[in-house]
Amino acid sequence: MEIIKFDTQQELDAYAAGLFINTVNEKPSAVLGLATGSTPIGIYDKIVESYNQKKVSFKNVTTFNLDEYVGLTAENDQSYAYYMNKHLFSHIDIPSAQTHLPNGMAENLDAETARYDAMLEAQPVDIQLLGLGHNGHIGFNEPDVNLSGGTHAVKLKQETLEANARFFASMDEVPKYAITMGVGSILKANTIVLAVRGADKASIVKEALTGPITTSVPASLLQTHARVIVLLDREAGRMLD
Repeated sequence: MEIIKFDTQQELDAYAAGLFINTVNEKPSAVLGLATGSTPIGIYDKIVESYNQKKVSFKNVTTFNLDEYVGLTAENDQSYAYYMNKHLFSHIDIPSAQTHLPNGMAENLDAETARYDAMLEAQPVDIQLLGLGHNGHIGFNEPDVNLSGGTHAVKLKQETLEANARFFASMDEVPKYAITMGVGSILKANTIVLAVRGADKASIVKEALTGPITTSVPASLLQTHARVIVLLDREAGRMLD
């Protein structure tokens, strides 16, 4: 596990974007695993900037997102499909048919999770971007006695609902369920990039990276992966000194 700390968010964003851009330039048909939330926005901005400077092309790239809310259409401005189009896909030359997210409107969630897993098996992820939840979740893999290896539907924990409430008009509007890649699916990526910022994440960063490997902190399972690059701002990494 490689841990890198940055003095500014801009430096972190540029470094993370560079990892993905270099992957695509080395392998034009690369498969990228993508994440949502506040942390990746600056990373996607840097990727778009490089694309506009003609330093990279995504014509042959395939992407898979970690998760999607159940019950939100792609047109809903709080869906992750909408987020990805807003912050990345609409600004680069990737064909929409090569961008994949779980379908939160699927009538049969079991069939949808099986479909997503089959695609991931057929096109293994070269480099996966992750954020870190306050309770240690990655994707929407919430702390539990047992964790699902493959893509699955999950009921979100109260602390996750509260963290997500800032994006919605009221708590009642926050979706209670999501479809997420499982921890097993995430760990199959060749390289994993974990990007975390903010003092409020310092405690869980330390627990996830240096504590015992346990399903009560899903991110701790990243300690078992051969190639994890952890990118932290100074506040997020302050308890690792």
